[in-house]
Amino acid sequence: MKLLKIIFLLMPAICIVQCINAQTATNDTTEKKTNPQFKLSLNYNTGLNYYGRTDSLKSSGFFPLAELWITPKFYVNAAPIFVNNAVQKFDYAGSVATVGYQNVTKKWIAGVYVSKPIYKESSKLIQSALKAQSGANVSFLNKFVNLNIGGDIKFSEKADFGATGGLDHLIRIENKDRSVLVFDPAFYVYAGSQNFQYSYYKKSNTGFLNFPGNNQPVTEEVSKFSILAYELTMPVVYAKKKWMLVATPAFILPQNLITVPNRPDLSERGENMFYATLTAKYTL
Repeated sequence: MKLLKIIFLLMPAICIVQCINAQTATNDTTEKKTNPQFKLSLNYNTGLNYYGRTDSLKSSGFFPLAELWITPKFYVNAAPIFVNNAVQKFDYAGSVATVGYQNVTKKWIAGVYVSKPIYKESSKLIQSALKAQSGANVSFLNKFVNLNIGGDIKFSEKADFGATGGLDHLIRIENKDRSVLVFDPAFYVYAGSQNFQYSYYKKSNTGFLNFPGNNQPVTEEVSKFSILAYELTMPVVYAKKKWMLVATPAFILPQNLITVPNRPDLSERGENMFYATLTAKYTL
């Protein structure tokens, strides 16, 4: 499992939570906020995975997030990532800083972001040195089903491309104490580029003095764009005044796992799995 890919995968997840936050917010136009806002949140992921791909350690992750909304549309945030498993007890694994833009209207929510990792090159946890990630997403809103689409580019030695498509239905309950309870059942499809090596033996046509040829090892670079996973999820949001609590249970089904014969170290480990992300956010 390539940990930085998992760390980067947390950033689109944060964008999804921000979209839910935007839909959770009141529609009272008399309370438009133009001053900068600072938000702090504590986030815990029970099962770190890269589209259902994991390692044998079954890691969980904790990441506090600091957000500065310079305007209602422009923001910067940063999150250190701490990993917990059988051999690591909330060890620091790296950080991600993000600059983004989000525009919210009654009919759609659109956003773009650029993320940059900060980590130690000597860290044994890091197997893939991703340099940056950029992405965009848009949600088309209506009272029946919201349509969500997005795409991203991950920059390392090669550029990896990703795409997301999903449907969700927002159920919003406004309580008498002015708190808001939101349920957002959703289904997502994730796709992306896969780059790997495929090795096999090829028999030469003829050998020396027309003797039978020998088997020659051949290694080819393979690149393809495939469906990576399907996911069912239902974020539950409770918001009151400056506090917001979010629980996001999810069930993910990985697809098109890469398997290299006799090379488990190069093969992807994945399984259908349930995990959840828990968030507590406070706006200053």
